[in-house]
Amino acid sequence: MKRLSIVMAIALGLMAFIPQSGQAIPAFARKHGFNCNMCHTAFTKLNDYGQRVRDNGYQLPGQEGREKNVFQIAPPISLRTSVGLFVAHKPSTESGVKSTTSGFHLNGLDLLAAGVMHKNISFLLIYTPRIDEPRAIYQPGGGDANPSQLGALESANIVFSNLIPDALNLRVGRFEPAYHPFSSKRSYYLLQPYEVYTFTTPGNDFVFDDNQIGVEATGHLSDGLKYGAGIVNGSGPNPDNSNAKDFYVNLSETIGRGDGQSSGQRVGAFAYYGWQPARKYSLYIAPMGDEDQKNNKLFYRLGGDVSLNWRTFNFKALLLHGADDGDLNRTLSGEDYSFTGGFGRLDWAGLMNNRLVASALFNWVQPPDYDDARTIKAFSVLGRYYLGDWTAVNVALHCEYTYRKVGDDNGDTEHQFAALVDFDF
Repeated sequence: MKRLSIVMAIALGLMAFIPQSGQAIPAFARKHGFNCNMCHTAFTKLNDYGQRVRDNGYQLPGQEGREKNVFQIAPPISLRTSVGLFVAHKPSTESGVKSTTSGFHLNGLDLLAAGVMHKNISFLLIYTPRIDEPRAIYQPGGGDANPSQLGALESANIVFSNLIPDALNLRVGRFEPAYHPFSSKRSYYLLQPYEVYTFTTPGNDFVFDDNQIGVEATGHLSDGLKYGAGIVNGSGPNPDNSNAKDFYVNLSETIGRGDGQSSGQRVGAFAYYGWQPARKYSLYIAPMGDEDQKNNKLFYRLGGDVSLNWRTFNFKALLLHGADDGDLNRTLSGEDYSFTGGFGRLDWAGLMNNRLVASALFNWVQPPDYDDARTIKAFSVLGRYYLGDWTAVNVALHCEYTYRKVGDDNGDTEHQFAALVDFDF
């Protein structure tokens, strides 16, 4: 640990960048002449007003049809990237020898574009271009066959807003679905995910964290009630492998003024029901890549969430329970695979324009007893200090630490630390 402490102390004095997919769009601040904090508590986390702008198809509430569209302004394009020093310490490897590694890493590039095309018609596009050299996100092998970053459309959707004023909006394409009560794309944490979002079960290709392709309806109803419901492939960026589509619903209630982001107290619940084929082959593949695999079996994800605010403190928590039909279980065939997990996170923002942010995050996932080698517990803390003038507080000095344990009492543990500069423009 002495060696780790020395490396961490050195890292604190260094600056780097590490990229993370996100949806902070500085082009909006440039368009309207706003400070980034108009819509963000501190980028990338949305505040209540920013959440309403997003829900309203990236239109300022009350200004629909009166603001300039993308054909009247400079292209609304933003970029996010970073490079940084990452330190990992494993107290004991399989050989029984402890190990500490450190290195600077370039983790890629995000290109973001969003804006209003016409009144109540808007779009969002997030593209991660292919990167071959210099090597960025680690991929064994590298080279042309396995580039550092694959080109991908993380989001590509069009939004039809106010079909029923404030009560019905439609989003079509690939998007972050409403069953994510807390966005993993707009998290302060650059290295540590929401573990229950990324947890996968044996025999089921569904990943809760994935953006999905389909159609989604959202809206605000009276007395603080908000809903989201959608029909999607459930296969993330990949073509669908069955004719059975997945569906979901999310309901939340906000008590007090606000949207539960930075004011008001919000409680919610969500449900996702989907189908995966137990027979993993198809006699026909359509020109678009979709397959007609058979013997579809049900799986579901149910959960609840809260977001509580007091002054500049925000506490959010999520509990998720998931279950797969036994025919999908490759670990113990015929036995339903059930697991629970969740997280609790406390954020604090202070100083002028929320220039200083501190956060603590606890993650846990508990699989069934016969698969307890995949139990996860992780505790993370971070601090961010933002640089910039009034018009753009979009550069953050970032330090983050995670203690992570996988398995039961004798499981593997790991310490992760990074000192970074995170920015978009």
